[in-house]
Amino acid sequence: MINKQNKKMTVINGSHFSNLEGFYEEVSQLFMKDENWKVGTLDGFDDILYGVNSNITWKDSQKSKEDLGFDSTKEFYQNKIRIGKPFNIQLIQQKLDDLIDRNGQTLFEILVEIIESHQNIRLILK
Repeated sequence: MINKQNKKMTVINGSHFSNLEGFYEEVSQLFMKDENWKVGTLDGFDDILYGVNSNITWKDSQKSKEDLGFDSTKEFYQNKIRIGKPFNIQLIQQKLDDLIDRNGQTLFEILVEIIESHQNIRLILK
């Protein structure tokens, strides 16, 4: 659907997923349906948004905020530390420490920041 500003309207439905992998599946279906690869990283998500000119409504964003909140973010960082290379363990440990100290971002906040960093995208949290 196209609105008055010639922007496509896209809906991320938070009720369709409850973890980061589910989010990647959701956005892959929305933005990559004609491609033969899927989003699987935060950088990959950022990459697919280049060239997107859209109003994105994130339905059930409060559910996503909880699902992709402190606990899942902590697990996300702990898994990267456990895997080790190629990840920068020192940097990830700092991000985990910041999160535990309540100074770091949750996955939800990171995803919102990625979306909002793209000038041609307007994000509406519902």
